[in-house]
Amino acid sequence: MDDAQLVLPSAGPDPLPVDTALAAVLGYARGRRPFHYRAPNARTGRWVEIPAFAYERFDRRAGSPGPLGEPDILTAEGLHGRLDPASWSAMKAVLDDVAALADAARDRAAGRPFSELPDDEFSVLAEPGTVGAWLRRIWQHCSEIPGVPAQHVTAALHHRRPSLVPLLSRTTRWQLFPHVREGDSGVEAVIHREVRANESAFSRLERELAACGVELGRLRLHDVLLWLSGTLRLTHAVALGQAVRHASRPV
Repeated sequence: MDDAQLVLPSAGPDPLPVDTALAAVLGYARGRRPFHYRAPNARTGRWVEIPAFAYERFDRRAGSPGPLGEPDILTAEGLHGRLDPASWSAMKAVLDDVAALADAARDRAAGRPFSELPDDEFSVLAEPGTVGAWLRRIWQHCSEIPGVPAQHVTAALHHRRPSLVPLLSRTTRWQLFPHVREGDSGVEAVIHREVRANESAFSRLERELAACGVELGRLRLHDVLLWLSGTLRLTHAVALGQAVRHASRPV
């Protein structure tokens, strides 16, 4: 397998060079943007540099011990934004249910990460009880209850189990849907195919990011690149990442 480029049909028709992907993820993790801040008791404000994306608020946030609860909602808000009181209450009420579904997926995986699961785990022909079936039920369960923010729920679950539960949002799901094949258990099957088909390239990307001090798992890397592409932020993230690399080079 080629480790010089990522072939991700869900993110676009052209292969993505690993060097470009590296710059994009560095831009996501380390990029900054200007923000004009004025304290309530001040007449004038000042420009400050703040993180351009959610890496510090979500990916670097410490995990919460014990059962899913309010700290996990705060973590999900760090990625997708604040919830209104009704959505907060709806999400809190559904956490026990989705935790049970995620536990079932974990038990079925038996310690194997998402990328090492066999294809049958994401095929309807092997259901019931597959990892893909349990993951699909999580999103379906959230969609069936009014006010439950499904993307916040999957963010909380991914943060708890980053090697098993893919992180999905409305944007990335729409990117994945056209690539679902007959017999797939859901969009998770598309992620599984792309992650496995690019094993060498993702391994290289993980190593080079780790050397830069950025620790992100394979599922999260796939999600970041897919989200940047789907929201037309990829070029901006690449530019930020290139600036970060240039600034870190010794003079």
